[in-house]
Amino acid sequence: MIPDLIPLSGSPWDVLPPGVHVATFAEVEVRFAYNERRRELFGGLVEASVNLVSAGCQRIILDGSYTTAKPIPTDYDACWDPTGMDFTKLDPVFGDFDNGRANQKARFGGEFFPSTMVESGSGRAFLDFFQVDRFTGEQKGVLSISINTDQAVARRMKQ
Repeated sequence: MIPDLIPLSGSPWDVLPPGVHVATFAEVEVRFAYNERRRELFGGLVEASVNLVSAGCQRIILDGSYTTAKPIPTDYDACWDPTGMDFTKLDPVFGDFDNGRANQKARFGGEFFPSTMVESGSGRAFLDFFQVDRFTGEQKGVLSISINTDQAVARRMKQ
């Protein structure tokens, strides 16, 4: 279950409380896909997850302004767990970090990083980096989605 958003002094929007919160795409859709832009981003997120599952990915972490109270987010941020993946089946776009991840954003509406990859500015792995609010430096939450067992992904893979 996705917890209620909380205010964080100095942050422009309410955020998830600190921690890694387990969610399904059905829950993400109900909570965060409430306008046209957010629905568009949600569709790209599910599409990307189908691609990741095809390479053996089991879990993503969802972050960014999409998981806040920002009414019209520009994109979302996600990281994927590389454990047990067959990288020969991974779409090359997931390794394309050029031009601010422009190709990832154009295709899926958001940015994807391996969860173990280190974010250069902070020296933290993306899984940890995503749990820090960029405006305040305070801890905030992220969503963990088991994409390999999620019904929304399974339905899309059958199509």
